[in-house]
Amino acid sequence: MHYFIKRLIDIVGTVFIGIVFLPIALATAIAIKLDSPGPLLADTPERVGQGGKLFKLYKFRSMIVNAHEMLRSDPKLKKLYEQYKKNSYKLYIDPRVTRVGKFIRKHSLDEMPQLVNVLKGEMSLVGPRPYYADELVNQQKKYPHTKELVNVVLSAKPGITGEWQVSGRSEVNFDKRIKIDAEYVKRKSISHDLVILLKSPIVMVTGKGAV
Repeated sequence: MHYFIKRLIDIVGTVFIGIVFLPIALATAIAIKLDSPGPLLADTPERVGQGGKLFKLYKFRSMIVNAHEMLRSDPKLKKLYEQYKKNSYKLYIDPRVTRVGKFIRKHSLDEMPQLVNVLKGEMSLVGPRPYYADELVNQQKKYPHTKELVNVVLSAKPGITGEWQVSGRSEVNFDKRIKIDAEYVKRKSISHDLVILLKSPIVMVTGKGAV
């Protein structure tokens, strides 16, 4: 029953949010195309979803073209990549981010296309945020005690928003984030999902903890 109700909320909620945010999504798309050359959606690798299955996460492009691969292969960005890994795969000052990208990342507007992922059943409105495969492997090496927690987190569908986003977002390191997400998955509470959904717009508006 829990999964049925959660899926129903996902579908109804996605349609409602999609209608409400359509003008903002269109304005965001136009701003991206005017600001920098490249595709509308981010050209990033697949993410790790439920059961460890890889899927393509849709996201408005907030960086220059080929930013993901560039960080990992360009010798000029070697120090930046080391800092990126050291900071639990976050950069507080990232030269790859475009002018429009800074704004849409701060207010989570780049996440809007993931409503398509929700309709496809790959994601939920509320759930743990999905990782890149290499990030997940490296973080577990850095924090070996988190392996069991990762298995718990991967038993659920990833979400557009979740417990850690409304609890500090990028200010939370991997070991704390994975613990928060594992506790969320174990809880399986529809009422708690609704609370997170209500908190999420406040986080979007304030941009608290975003990078």
